[in-house]
Amino acid sequence: MKVRVLGDPVLRKKAVPVTDFASVRAILEEFKMTMYSEDGVGLAAPQVGISQRFFGMDDGSGFKMIVNPEIIEHSDEKEFGEEGCLSVPGVFADVQRYKWVRVRYQDEHGSYHEEFLEGYPARIFQHEYDHLDGVLFIDHLDSKTRVALSQQLKKIMEERQKEMKK
Repeated sequence: MKVRVLGDPVLRKKAVPVTDFASVRAILEEFKMTMYSEDGVGLAAPQVGISQRFFGMDDGSGFKMIVNPEIIEHSDEKEFGEEGCLSVPGVFADVQRYKWVRVRYQDEHGSYHEEFLEGYPARIFQHEYDHLDGVLFIDHLDSKTRVALSQQLKKIMEERQKEMKK
C-alpha cells in the first residue's frame, strides 16, 4: 500500500460507509503494516486510495480498527496540539481540536463500540475522522500559518505531480 499525498483527489473525497467487513479484514494486516512502517499513529482508508469510512489508530495502547465512525458528543472546550500527517509529509503545525469526544464505531467484524476519548486519543480520532470527509489538518490552520507553510505545501504537490508522470 502506498500513502497518497497532498494533491491526490482521493484525499478530498467524502468516503462511503463500509458495508463489506470481509474486505476490511482482508487488508487489515497490510493496512496496519503501512501505518507502522510510515511511523504513523493513525491511517485513514482514503490515504491509501480507498474511499471508504475506516481508519486505524494506535494511541500507545495498541492498534485499533475504526469502521464507520461517528462523533456523537464533544466538549465545548478546545485545545491546541501539534499535528502532522502522512499525506502532508514533513509539515507540522498546531491544530485546535475538541478536548474530548464520545464516539461510536464498528470494528473490522462489524461489532459496535462506544468510547469516551480525551487528550491524545481524542486528537488522533478527530484527525483521522476528518480524512473520511476529505478534510486535512492543514484546513484547520489560520491564514497566517497557512501562508507560512504555503511553499512547503506547494513543493509536496509539485513532487506528487512528478511522481504521477513517471
